[in-house]
Amino acid sequence: MLVVTHRPAASHRDWPRPPACLPSDRLDDPPEGARVAVAGLVILRQRPGTAKGVIFLTLEDETGIVNVVVWRKIYERFRRAVISGRLLRVTGQMQRAHSVTHVIAEEIEDISGMLDVLVQEEGTRASTDNNKT
Repeated sequence: MLVVTHRPAASHRDWPRPPACLPSDRLDDPPEGARVAVAGLVILRQRPGTAKGVIFLTLEDETGIVNVVVWRKIYERFRRAVISGRLLRVTGQMQRAHSVTHVIAEEIEDISGMLDVLVQEEGTRASTDNNKT
């Protein structure tokens, strides 16, 4: 089991940002309907019975959270990543409604392997901090 003692926001300088991914604090920049890529830790998966097969993901990066909507067809195509991915890269279209921004998923990639980089950096930083005292 992986336990991350610090939330990503606490160590944003060392967060291993996947190439071409927009941080959550910049999601207001692209226009409605723009195609963007985001990445973050999966902190919530919801599949409400009333949502007709739609899955809602909440990702957290070093600057905040990203809401992702996964339609049934996309879920079927990227099922393994949606179910088991701990760190995901999602490419999709921006949607804004009622002051909430969503990314409507078109592609989902499990990049959980990058967690090793994050955990190693946390371990190195903790070791360095302990040596300072």
